[in-house]
Amino acid sequence: MILRPRSAPSRHSKGKNVAKSLIAGTSPFFAAPRTSFRRASLPVLLAAALLMTACSKPVERAEEIRPVKVVRIASGNLDSAAEFSGEVRPRYESRLGFRVGGKIAARKVDVGTVVKRGQVLMQLDPQDLQLAQAQAAAGLRAAETNRDLAKAELKRYQDLRDKNFVSQAVLESKETAFKAAQASYEQALAASRNQTNQSGYATLVADVDGVVTGLDAEVGQVVAAGTPVVRVAQTKEKEIVIGIPEDRVDALRAVSDVRVRTWARPNDVIPGKLRELSPVADAATRTFTAKIAVPNAPEDLRLGMTAYVSFAAKASGQAIRLPLSALYKDKSGSAVWVVEKDAVKLVPVQVAGSAGNDVLIAGGLAPGQTVVTAGVNLLKPGQKVKVLETAGGGSQQLADSGAGAAK
Repeated sequence: MILRPRSAPSRHSKGKNVAKSLIAGTSPFFAAPRTSFRRASLPVLLAAALLMTACSKPVERAEEIRPVKVVRIASGNLDSAAEFSGEVRPRYESRLGFRVGGKIAARKVDVGTVVKRGQVLMQLDPQDLQLAQAQAAAGLRAAETNRDLAKAELKRYQDLRDKNFVSQAVLESKETAFKAAQASYEQALAASRNQTNQSGYATLVADVDGVVTGLDAEVGQVVAAGTPVVRVAQTKEKEIVIGIPEDRVDALRAVSDVRVRTWARPNDVIPGKLRELSPVADAATRTFTAKIAVPNAPEDLRLGMTAYVSFAAKASGQAIRLPLSALYKDKSGSAVWVVEKDAVKLVPVQVAGSAGNDVLIAGGLAPGQTVVTAGVNLLKPGQKVKVLETAGGGSQQLADSGAGAAK
Protein backbone atom coordinates (compact mmCIF):
# COMPACT_ATOMS: atom_id res chain seq x y z
CA MET A 1 0.00 0.00 0.00
CA ILE A 2 1.49 3.32 -1.13
CA LEU A 3 0.80 6.34 1.00
CA ARG A 4 0.57 9.64 -0.90
CA PRO A 5 1.21 12.91 0.90
CA ARG A 6 -1.94 14.95 1.44
CA SER A 7 -1.99 18.03 -0.77
CA ALA A 8 -2.35 21.38 0.88
CA PRO A 9 -5.71 23.10 0.22
CA SER A 10 -5.68 25.83 -2.38
CA ARG A 11 -6.20 29.45 -1.55
CA HIS A 12 -9.55 29.51 -3.28
CA SER A 13 -10.87 26.43 -1.47
CA LYS A 14 -9.50 27.78 1.78
CA GLY A 15 -11.55 30.91 1.41
CA LYS A 16 -14.67 28.83 0.77
CA ASN A 17 -14.02 26.74 3.90
CA VAL A 18 -13.63 29.87 6.00
CA ALA A 19 -16.92 31.23 4.70
CA LYS A 20 -18.69 27.94 5.41
CA SER A 21 -17.24 27.82 8.91
CA LEU A 22 -18.41 31.36 9.52
CA ILE A 23 -21.94 30.44 8.51
CA ALA A 24 -21.95 27.19 10.52
CA GLY A 25 -20.34 28.79 13.57
CA THR A 26 -17.53 26.21 13.78
CA SER A 27 -14.62 28.56 13.23
CA PRO A 28 -11.97 28.60 15.99
CA PHE A 29 -12.46 32.35 16.13
CA PHE A 30 -15.90 31.71 17.54
CA ALA A 31 -15.20 29.68 20.59
CA ALA A 32 -17.72 31.73 22.55
CA PRO A 33 -21.06 30.26 23.49
CA ARG A 34 -23.89 29.98 20.89
CA THR A 35 -25.58 33.05 22.27
CA SER A 36 -22.55 35.21 21.59
CA PHE A 37 -22.20 33.72 18.11
CA ARG A 38 -25.73 34.71 17.20
CA ARG A 39 -25.06 38.30 18.24
CA ALA A 40 -21.92 38.54 16.18
CA SER A 41 -22.95 36.40 13.16
CA LEU A 42 -25.09 39.02 11.39
CA PRO A 43 -22.32 41.61 10.80
CA VAL A 44 -19.92 38.91 9.77
CA LEU A 45 -22.37 37.48 7.26
CA LEU A 46 -22.97 40.91 5.77
CA ALA A 47 -19.21 41.46 5.45
CA ALA A 48 -18.80 38.11 3.75
CA ALA A 49 -21.61 38.85 1.32
CA LEU A 50 -20.09 42.20 0.41
CA LEU A 51 -16.71 40.53 -0.07
CA MET A 52 -18.17 37.95 -2.48
CA THR A 53 -20.09 40.63 -4.39
CA ALA A 54 -17.01 42.78 -4.82
CA CYS A 55 -15.14 39.89 -6.31
CA SER A 56 -17.78 39.18 -9.03
CA LYS A 57 -17.50 40.93 -12.44
CA PRO A 58 -20.39 43.24 -13.61
CA VAL A 59 -22.55 41.96 -16.51
CA GLU A 60 -22.20 44.10 -19.63
CA ARG A 61 -25.63 44.97 -21.20
CA ALA A 62 -25.77 45.02 -25.00
CA GLU A 63 -27.02 48.29 -26.47
CA GLU A 64 -30.51 47.89 -28.01
CA ILE A 65 -30.68 48.52 -31.74
CA ARG A 66 -34.22 49.04 -32.95
CA PRO A 67 -35.20 48.39 -36.59
CA VAL A 68 -37.07 51.27 -38.22
CA LYS A 69 -38.62 52.20 -41.54
CA VAL A 70 -37.43 55.46 -43.02
CA VAL A 71 -38.03 57.76 -45.95
CA ARG A 72 -35.61 60.16 -47.63
CA ILE A 73 -37.37 63.46 -48.09
CA ALA A 74 -37.45 65.74 -51.12
CA SER A 75 -38.76 69.25 -51.57
CA GLY A 76 -40.96 70.83 -54.19
CA ASN A 77 -44.04 72.92 -54.88
CA LEU A 78 -46.81 70.97 -53.26
CA ASP A 79 -50.45 70.82 -54.15
CA SER A 80 -52.20 71.61 -50.88
CA ALA A 81 -55.29 69.49 -50.81
CA ALA A 82 -58.35 68.91 -48.68
CA GLU A 83 -60.38 65.72 -48.97
CA PHE A 84 -63.94 65.10 -47.77
CA SER A 85 -66.14 62.03 -47.94
CA GLY A 86 -69.67 62.18 -49.28
CA GLU A 87 -72.44 60.30 -51.02
CA VAL A 88 -73.45 59.98 -54.65
CA ARG A 89 -76.92 61.44 -55.16
CA PRO A 90 -79.05 62.33 -58.17
CA ARG A 91 -79.22 65.95 -59.15
CA TYR A 92 -82.92 65.64 -59.91
CA GLU A 93 -85.22 63.50 -57.78
CA SER A 94 -89.00 63.74 -58.11
CA ARG A 95 -91.51 62.93 -55.38
CA LEU A 96 -94.50 61.74 -57.36
CA GLY A 97 -98.07 61.65 -56.08
CA PHE A 98 -101.61 61.17 -57.36
CA ARG A 99 -103.42 64.28 -58.58
CA VAL A 100 -106.63 62.95 -57.03
CA GLY A 101 -107.34 61.34 -53.70
CA GLY A 102 -108.32 57.74 -53.20
CA LYS A 103 -107.33 54.27 -52.05
CA ILE A 104 -104.21 52.66 -53.54
CA ALA A 105 -105.24 49.48 -55.33
CA ALA A 106 -101.96 48.35 -56.93
CA ARG A 107 -98.21 48.97 -56.82
CA LYS A 108 -96.25 48.05 -59.93
CA VAL A 109 -92.64 48.86 -58.90
CA ASP A 110 -90.16 48.29 -56.07
CA VAL A 111 -87.20 50.27 -54.80
CA GLY A 112 -84.40 50.04 -57.35
CA THR A 113 -86.66 49.39 -60.33
CA VAL A 114 -85.47 51.10 -63.49
CA VAL A 115 -88.46 52.80 -65.12
CA LYS A 116 -89.15 54.46 -68.46
CA ARG A 117 -91.22 57.52 -69.12
CA GLY A 118 -94.93 56.62 -69.13
CA GLN A 119 -94.47 53.38 -67.17
CA VAL A 120 -97.20 52.67 -64.59
CA LEU A 121 -96.05 53.02 -60.99
CA MET A 122 -99.24 52.83 -58.88
CA GLN A 123 -103.01 52.75 -59.35
CA LEU A 124 -105.97 53.97 -57.30
CA ASP A 125 -109.36 52.31 -56.95
CA PRO A 126 -111.15 53.81 -60.00
CA GLN A 127 -114.74 53.05 -59.01
CA ASP A 128 -115.68 56.46 -57.58
CA LEU A 129 -113.93 58.27 -60.41
CA GLN A 130 -115.72 56.20 -63.02
CA LEU A 131 -119.09 57.02 -61.43
CA ALA A 132 -118.26 60.72 -61.45
CA GLN A 133 -117.26 60.46 -65.10
CA ALA A 134 -120.56 58.79 -65.96
CA GLN A 135 -122.43 61.55 -64.14
CA ALA A 136 -120.55 64.21 -66.09
CA ALA A 137 -121.27 62.44 -69.37
CA ALA A 138 -125.01 62.32 -68.57
CA GLY A 139 -125.01 66.03 -67.76
CA LEU A 140 -123.30 66.73 -71.07
CA ARG A 141 -125.95 64.82 -73.01
CA ALA A 142 -128.74 66.71 -71.22
CA ALA A 143 -127.14 70.06 -71.95
CA GLU A 144 -126.66 69.08 -75.58
CA THR A 145 -130.34 68.15 -75.90
CA ASN A 146 -131.47 71.47 -74.38
CA ARG A 147 -129.18 73.36 -76.71
CA ASP A 148 -130.51 71.56 -79.79
CA LEU A 149 -134.10 72.25 -78.69
CA ALA A 150 -133.40 75.93 -78.10
CA LYS A 151 -131.69 76.14 -81.48
CA ALA A 152 -134.63 74.60 -83.33
CA GLU A 153 -137.14 76.81 -81.54
CA LEU A 154 -135.11 79.90 -82.38
CA LYS A 155 -135.16 78.86 -86.05
CA ARG A 156 -138.98 78.61 -86.08
CA TYR A 157 -139.45 81.99 -84.44
CA GLN A 158 -137.11 83.59 -86.91
CA ASP A 159 -139.33 82.31 -89.74
CA LEU A 160 -142.43 83.61 -87.99
CA ARG A 161 -140.80 87.00 -87.50
CA ASP A 162 -139.99 87.18 -91.17
CA LYS A 163 -143.73 86.75 -91.87
CA ASN A 164 -144.55 89.27 -89.16
CA PHE A 165 -146.47 86.71 -87.12
CA VAL A 166 -144.59 87.38 -83.83
CA SER A 167 -143.11 90.49 -82.29
CA GLN A 168 -139.43 91.33 -82.06
CA ALA A 169 -139.50 90.94 -78.30
CA VAL A 170 -140.57 87.30 -78.55
CA LEU A 171 -137.76 86.59 -81.01
CA GLU A 172 -135.20 88.18 -78.72
CA SER A 173 -136.35 86.01 -75.81
CA LYS A 174 -135.83 82.89 -77.93
CA GLU A 175 -132.35 84.08 -78.89
CA THR A 176 -131.53 84.54 -75.18
CA ALA A 177 -132.79 81.06 -74.37
CA PHE A 178 -130.59 79.57 -77.10
CA LYS A 179 -127.50 81.39 -75.85
CA ALA A 180 -128.15 80.13 -72.31
CA ALA A 181 -128.55 76.57 -73.57
CA GLN A 182 -125.33 76.90 -75.55
CA ALA A 183 -123.45 78.09 -72.46
CA SER A 184 -124.88 75.23 -70.39
CA TYR A 185 -123.70 72.80 -73.04
CA GLU A 186 -120.17 74.24 -73.03
CA GLN A 187 -120.12 74.09 -69.24
CA ALA A 188 -121.20 70.45 -69.23
CA LEU A 189 -118.63 69.66 -71.93
CA ALA A 190 -115.80 71.16 -69.84
CA ALA A 191 -116.97 69.28 -66.74
CA SER A 192 -117.05 66.03 -68.70
CA ARG A 193 -113.52 66.55 -70.01
CA ASN A 194 -112.29 67.44 -66.53
CA GLN A 195 -113.82 64.33 -65.05
CA THR A 196 -112.28 62.23 -67.81
CA ASN A 197 -108.89 63.61 -66.85
CA GLN A 198 -109.63 62.88 -63.20
CA SER A 199 -110.32 59.28 -64.04
CA GLY A 200 -106.99 59.11 -65.86
CA TYR A 201 -105.21 60.47 -62.78
CA ALA A 202 -106.05 57.25 -60.96
CA THR A 203 -102.99 55.77 -62.67
CA LEU A 204 -99.61 57.18 -61.60
CA VAL A 205 -96.96 56.99 -64.33
CA ALA A 206 -93.30 58.00 -64.46
CA ASP A 207 -92.73 61.36 -66.11
CA VAL A 208 -89.00 60.75 -66.82
CA ASP A 209 -86.58 57.87 -67.29
CA GLY A 210 -84.95 56.97 -63.99
CA VAL A 211 -84.84 54.62 -61.04
CA VAL A 212 -87.19 54.24 -58.09
CA THR A 213 -85.37 55.40 -54.95
CA GLY A 214 -88.18 55.24 -52.41
CA LEU A 215 -91.78 54.25 -51.68
CA ASP A 216 -93.82 56.37 -49.28
CA ALA A 217 -97.16 54.51 -49.48
CA GLU A 218 -98.40 50.96 -49.84
CA VAL A 219 -101.42 49.14 -51.24
CA GLY A 220 -104.60 49.77 -49.23
CA GLN A 221 -103.52 53.17 -47.97
CA VAL A 222 -105.86 56.12 -48.58
CA VAL A 223 -103.95 59.16 -49.78
CA ALA A 224 -104.95 62.72 -50.46
CA ALA A 225 -104.30 64.53 -53.71
CA GLY A 226 -100.68 65.57 -54.01
CA THR A 227 -99.33 63.27 -51.28
CA PRO A 228 -95.89 61.89 -52.38
CA VAL A 229 -96.01 58.13 -52.76
CA VAL A 230 -93.04 57.29 -55.06
CA ARG A 231 -89.58 58.84 -55.48
CA VAL A 232 -87.97 58.61 -58.91
CA ALA A 233 -84.43 59.85 -59.56
CA GLN A 234 -82.97 60.69 -62.93
CA THR A 235 -79.75 58.79 -63.58
CA LYS A 236 -78.31 61.03 -66.27
CA GLU A 237 -76.92 63.74 -63.95
CA LYS A 238 -75.32 62.85 -60.63
CA GLU A 239 -73.54 64.81 -57.93
CA ILE A 240 -71.57 64.27 -54.73
CA VAL A 241 -72.93 65.81 -51.52
CA ILE A 242 -70.32 66.62 -48.86
CA GLY A 243 -70.03 68.73 -45.71
CA ILE A 244 -67.30 71.41 -45.50
CA PRO A 245 -66.09 72.78 -42.11
CA GLU A 246 -66.65 76.45 -41.53
CA ASP A 247 -62.92 77.25 -41.43
CA ARG A 248 -62.39 75.89 -44.98
CA VAL A 249 -65.38 77.40 -46.78
CA ASP A 250 -63.71 80.57 -48.05
CA ALA A 251 -60.52 78.79 -49.08
CA LEU A 252 -62.27 76.03 -51.01
CA ARG A 253 -64.83 78.25 -52.68
CA ALA A 254 -62.22 79.53 -55.15
CA VAL A 255 -60.64 76.14 -55.90
CA SER A 256 -61.32 75.01 -59.45
CA ASP A 257 -59.39 71.71 -59.43
CA VAL A 258 -61.92 69.30 -57.92
CA ARG A 259 -61.42 65.55 -58.21
CA VAL A 260 -63.75 62.72 -57.27
CA ARG A 261 -62.86 59.15 -56.33
CA THR A 262 -65.12 56.34 -55.17
CA TRP A 263 -64.44 53.87 -52.40
CA ALA A 264 -65.08 50.99 -54.81
CA ARG A 265 -62.56 52.34 -57.37
CA PRO A 266 -60.04 54.50 -55.49
CA ASN A 267 -57.61 54.67 -58.42
CA ASP A 268 -60.14 56.08 -60.90
CA VAL A 269 -60.23 59.89 -60.79
CA ILE A 270 -63.34 61.70 -62.05
CA PRO A 271 -63.24 65.47 -62.65
CA GLY A 272 -65.86 67.44 -60.75
CA LYS A 273 -67.10 70.98 -60.28
CA LEU A 274 -68.40 72.82 -57.23
CA ARG A 275 -71.99 73.50 -58.28
CA GLU A 276 -73.60 74.68 -55.07
CA LEU A 277 -72.38 75.72 -51.61
CA SER A 278 -74.98 76.30 -48.94
CA PRO A 279 -74.80 79.74 -47.25
CA VAL A 280 -76.18 78.29 -44.01
CA ALA A 281 -74.55 75.62 -41.84
CA ASP A 282 -76.44 72.40 -41.23
CA ALA A 283 -78.14 72.44 -37.84
CA ALA A 284 -77.07 68.88 -36.98
CA THR A 285 -73.51 68.61 -38.35
CA ARG A 286 -72.56 72.32 -38.24
CA THR A 287 -70.98 71.97 -41.68
CA PHE A 288 -71.82 73.70 -44.94
CA THR A 289 -73.40 71.41 -47.52
CA ALA A 290 -71.62 71.42 -50.88
CA LYS A 291 -72.77 69.72 -54.07
CA ILE A 292 -70.12 68.61 -56.54
CA ALA A 293 -71.42 68.10 -60.07
CA VAL A 294 -70.02 65.21 -62.11
CA PRO A 295 -70.75 66.15 -65.74
CA ASN A 296 -69.52 62.97 -67.40
CA ALA A 297 -70.32 60.42 -64.75
CA PRO A 298 -69.40 56.83 -65.67
CA GLU A 299 -72.09 54.18 -65.68
CA ASP A 300 -70.58 52.38 -62.69
CA LEU A 301 -71.06 55.50 -60.53
CA ARG A 302 -74.20 54.33 -58.77
CA LEU A 303 -76.49 56.25 -56.47
CA GLY A 304 -75.67 55.90 -52.78
CA MET A 305 -71.99 55.00 -53.29
CA THR A 306 -69.35 56.47 -50.98
CA ALA A 307 -67.18 59.05 -52.72
CA TYR A 308 -64.18 61.21 -51.82
CA VAL A 309 -63.86 64.77 -53.08
CA SER A 310 -60.40 66.38 -53.21
CA PHE A 311 -59.78 70.12 -53.60
CA ALA A 312 -56.26 70.75 -54.93
CA ALA A 313 -54.48 74.10 -55.21
CA LYS A 314 -50.85 75.05 -55.75
CA ALA A 315 -49.05 76.06 -52.56
CA SER A 316 -47.25 79.41 -52.51
CA GLY A 317 -43.93 78.15 -51.08
CA GLN A 318 -41.74 75.09 -50.61
CA ALA A 319 -42.96 72.26 -48.43
CA ILE A 320 -42.06 68.69 -47.61
CA ARG A 321 -44.54 65.86 -47.76
CA LEU A 322 -44.23 63.02 -45.23
CA PRO A 323 -46.43 60.11 -44.19
CA LEU A 324 -48.69 60.96 -41.28
CA SER A 325 -47.13 58.12 -39.26
CA ALA A 326 -43.79 59.99 -39.21
CA LEU A 327 -45.18 62.81 -37.07
CA TYR A 328 -44.36 62.65 -33.34
CA LYS A 329 -46.38 64.68 -30.83
CA ASP A 330 -44.96 65.82 -27.50
CA LYS A 331 -45.55 68.67 -25.05
CA SER A 332 -43.48 71.13 -27.07
CA GLY A 333 -45.33 70.47 -30.32
CA SER A 334 -44.82 68.42 -33.48
CA ALA A 335 -41.50 66.76 -34.32
CA VAL A 336 -39.97 63.93 -36.36
CA TRP A 337 -37.13 61.48 -35.77
CA VAL A 338 -34.16 62.06 -38.09
CA VAL A 339 -31.57 59.31 -38.61
CA GLU A 340 -27.93 60.45 -38.48
CA LYS A 341 -24.97 58.05 -38.17
CA ASP A 342 -27.24 55.10 -37.29
CA ALA A 343 -28.82 57.04 -34.41
CA VAL A 344 -31.95 59.12 -34.12
CA LYS A 345 -32.55 62.63 -32.90
CA LEU A 346 -35.80 64.51 -32.39
CA VAL A 347 -36.24 67.52 -34.70
CA PRO A 348 -39.13 70.01 -34.17
CA VAL A 349 -41.10 70.84 -37.34
CA GLN A 350 -43.81 73.23 -38.46
CA VAL A 351 -46.89 71.57 -39.93
CA ALA A 352 -48.45 73.38 -42.90
CA GLY A 353 -51.44 71.13 -43.47
CA SER A 354 -52.47 67.73 -44.74
CA ALA A 355 -52.81 66.07 -48.13
CA GLY A 356 -54.77 62.84 -47.94
CA ASN A 357 -52.84 60.46 -45.68
CA ASP A 358 -49.72 62.67 -45.72
CA VAL A 359 -48.69 65.71 -43.72
CA LEU A 360 -47.11 68.86 -45.18
CA ILE A 361 -44.02 70.17 -43.37
CA ALA A 362 -43.30 73.87 -43.83
CA GLY A 363 -40.10 74.12 -41.78
CA GLY A 364 -37.59 72.26 -39.66
CA LEU A 365 -36.35 69.77 -42.26
CA ALA A 366 -34.10 69.90 -45.29
CA PRO A 367 -34.07 67.82 -48.48
CA GLY A 368 -31.93 64.72 -48.24
CA GLN A 369 -32.57 63.98 -44.57
CA THR A 370 -33.80 60.54 -43.54
CA VAL A 371 -36.95 60.47 -41.41
CA VAL A 372 -38.39 57.56 -39.44
CA THR A 373 -41.90 56.67 -40.62
CA ALA A 374 -42.88 53.78 -38.33
CA GLY A 375 -42.47 53.17 -34.60
CA VAL A 376 -41.88 56.80 -33.66
CA ASN A 377 -43.41 56.36 -30.20
CA LEU A 378 -40.85 53.66 -29.24
CA LEU A 379 -37.71 55.72 -29.86
CA LYS A 380 -35.60 57.91 -27.60
CA PRO A 381 -32.92 60.51 -28.41
CA GLY A 382 -29.58 59.01 -29.36
CA GLN A 383 -30.93 55.47 -29.75
CA LYS A 384 -29.17 53.26 -32.27
CA VAL A 385 -31.40 52.08 -35.12
CA LYS A 386 -31.20 49.73 -38.07
CA VAL A 387 -32.83 50.84 -41.30
CA LEU A 388 -35.08 48.19 -42.78
CA GLU A 389 -34.68 47.67 -46.50
CA THR A 390 -37.66 47.78 -48.82
CA ALA A 391 -38.51 45.21 -51.47
CA GLY A 392 -36.37 47.17 -53.91
CA GLY A 393 -33.25 46.67 -51.78
CA GLY A 394 -32.92 50.12 -50.20
CA SER A 395 -34.63 52.72 -48.07
CA GLN A 396 -37.75 54.30 -49.52
CA GLN A 397 -37.13 57.39 -51.64
CA LEU A 398 -39.85 60.00 -51.33
CA ALA A 399 -41.04 60.96 -54.80
CA ASP A 400 -41.17 64.54 -55.97
CA SER A 401 -43.93 66.19 -54.03
CA GLY A 402 -45.41 67.82 -57.09
CA ALA A 403 -46.24 64.39 -58.43
CA GLY A 404 -47.71 63.31 -55.14
CA ALA A 405 -50.58 65.75 -55.18
CA ALA A 406 -54.05 64.66 -54.27
CA LYS A 407 -55.76 62.86 -57.08
